[in-house]
Amino acid sequence: MADRRKAIVTGAASGIGAATLLELARTGYDVVGLDINVAGVLQVAQRAGVLGVRSLGLGVDVADEAALVAAFARACEWLGGLDALTTCAGVADTTPFMDITVDTFREVYAVNVIGTFVCLREAARYMQPGGRICTVASVAGLRGGGLSGTAAYAASKGGVLALTKNAARALADKGISVNTVAPGATLTPMIEEAWKNEAHRKRVEGMAVQNRTAAPEEIAKSIVFLLSPDASIVTGATLVADGGLVMY
Repeated sequence: MADRRKAIVTGAASGIGAATLLELARTGYDVVGLDINVAGVLQVAQRAGVLGVRSLGLGVDVADEAALVAAFARACEWLGGLDALTTCAGVADTTPFMDITVDTFREVYAVNVIGTFVCLREAARYMQPGGRICTVASVAGLRGGGLSGTAAYAASKGGVLALTKNAARALADKGISVNTVAPGATLTPMIEEAWKNEAHRKRVEGMAVQNRTAAPEEIAKSIVFLLSPDASIVTGATLVADGGLVMY
């Protein structure tokens, strides 16, 4: 349908990205998923198509600027425009502080910060007034990390928080709103291995007042709200979706 809203989701092959792509499709958006995992993003796009919307999956590394620019051009041409973007692509690192190399910092920043910036810039080229963007940060960016070994990740997510606020200012004249969701512990492939250690899982969950791990679908619903016209007055905001880990 020509009047459907149109959305791009990065990191759409799994976790929060996949859940967000599917939630947008359920809400009636035509969707394009981007991910370095080609087979995974194609599978999720196929699931979205079963929900009765147009859907497409494209393989791309968000750390590759030229490839990402080309992917946005292709996606927006296929969609016939762009109303919403969410940047779920991200990488984690748990190297202890004294062992982190500059190369590791660069690799994490290339995806989490620079990749997010390029997505914001390219989305703004195609969006009309009323466009909405939601980045994905983390409570690690608010707290300075987790229990151990997250300096590169925490710094990158703090960068996403600052970048989001800057983009909200820069794109306001275009009528584009930009917000971020900061999840706490969420059961995605990024933490599944760590969660096999029950003592570690319970220790992390015990830091939140709800004493549990979020499902990706719960974070996706927060993202979809911020992408919706219902959040028309909200911009430059951080929606902390962490079960009460960070309360301030």
